[in-house]
Amino acid sequence: MAEETNLEIEDSGKSKKKLIIIVIVSIVILSGLAYFFLLGSDASSDVSSAEVQSTEQSAESGNAATQVGSALYVAMPRPFIFNVPGSSRDRIVQIKVQLLVRGDVNEETAKKHIPLIEGTLLSVFSTTTADELSTSAGKETLRFNALEKVQSELENVEGSKVIERVLFTGFVMQ
Repeated sequence: MAEETNLEIEDSGKSKKKLIIIVIVSIVILSGLAYFFLLGSDASSDVSSAEVQSTEQSAESGNAATQVGSALYVAMPRPFIFNVPGSSRDRIVQIKVQLLVRGDVNEETAKKHIPLIEGTLLSVFSTTTADELSTSAGKETLRFNALEKVQSELENVEGSKVIERVLFTGFVMQ
């Protein structure tokens, strides 16, 4: 019996060593992954800041109607849910929308006119079909049409194109 307890003690010593080795290897792997993600996020932030600067420069030269400033996003308060006809059956679509504006003045103007923007977007969305929305080109066309209509409506009310881009941040079709 004494020999059996000695065997168990020796086995637990080996399992403790294995556990320590596993913990050390796990820590090394996790620290390597953390270093990789931190290094990767720094590189992507450099690229995104360069993209923002080039976008601001193109906005300055290309579109004099919108005020130049920092890029701000105005989220629509709720997603758009609507039916669209399809070739085989009707489908339900849910789109989450955010608006890209430049400067604090345009942000406040867009927030002030959210009901007008929502109504305009609903009228644009209701003109599409499920077949058009099943392709990426159809989604891009819908986004472009939405931008044109919203800019037109806001120009009639405010006298300037307040919105620079309409972004679909969520898109579900069932």
